[in-house]
Amino acid sequence: MNVEVLKLHTKHPFVIARGGQSDHRTVWVRLTDAEGQEGWGEAAPSKFYGETVESVLAALEVYGSMLPTDPFNLEDAERSWEAKLRGNGSARAALSAALHDLVGKRLGVPLYRLWGLDPCLAPRSTFTIGLDTPDRIKAKVREAEQFPILKVKLGTDQDIEILRAIREATDKEIRVDANCGWTVKRAIRMLPILDEFGVTVLEQPLPPHDHEGLAAISAQADIPVIADESCLVAVDIPPLVGKVDGINIKLAKCGGLREALRMIAVARAHGLMVMVGCMIESSLGITAAAHVTPLVDIVDLDGAALLVDDPFVGAHIEGGQVTLPTGPGLGVRRR
Repeated sequence: MNVEVLKLHTKHPFVIARGGQSDHRTVWVRLTDAEGQEGWGEAAPSKFYGETVESVLAALEVYGSMLPTDPFNLEDAERSWEAKLRGNGSARAALSAALHDLVGKRLGVPLYRLWGLDPCLAPRSTFTIGLDTPDRIKAKVREAEQFPILKVKLGTDQDIEILRAIREATDKEIRVDANCGWTVKRAIRMLPILDEFGVTVLEQPLPPHDHEGLAAISAQADIPVIADESCLVAVDIPPLVGKVDGINIKLAKCGGLREALRMIAVARAHGLMVMVGCMIESSLGITAAAHVTPLVDIVDLDGAALLVDDPFVGAHIEGGQVTLPTGPGLGVRRR
């Protein structure tokens, strides 16, 4: 196993209710099989979930001692990593993507085809407008002209001014994400305001464990309420049934592609909408997540589109449309 720390930079500081920055680090993982074939994956750690680049590197040392001799043992591999060292979702996700990449390359087919999926069924992706001053937000909206759906970060005392700035700049569909930044009372007060500004989706208005608060908001909302930070893995889904309208899957949260597929199945069994999202990461990490997009309702895979120095070429969202590469495995190559 080879690992390399990647230094990524966003065009603008990417700011949400918990803070933000322009400089980001992820970890590129390469697994080589006996035939010399390489499988690639990317870990995009988040301090919110207890990970840093340093913790990823340490976790990979542990996981690296128990890699499967046969990359087709995908289910066993993911289960054994979690049993050995829990948490560390982005580290496990990188290894999962790398193994899936190897399997696809051995078979000579893209991952979506291995799963029997039609890439043309992928919904359009949103493009995120981070927290900023009204004037800068308007400038960001102009820069995002090619994207038909915008996701707007809220969760501050300037939320109404932000929404007003967005609407002064565009009449596109907008969805909002409060990133745990509201209380129940504030969220309910915001619902008619969201309606006034034509918002179509509300993501994670409350802190992760306030399920009853989410239920109170959902009961009064005319738009879907999506749980993100409240839902990390499949076992988190049943307690949210009847309290939210859908869940947001991120590989860096759930720990791998097998768990992502499991989450989709569990959510569908409970009649929930499914969203797939991302961290700030390169096209390598984005592409791994993009292979499940034909199975979901909402796509938010703009992490690489926000960068000025993406080192990889893979899935892209020009014009909002998710386009998957046709090469085997993940289909990602160095730029």
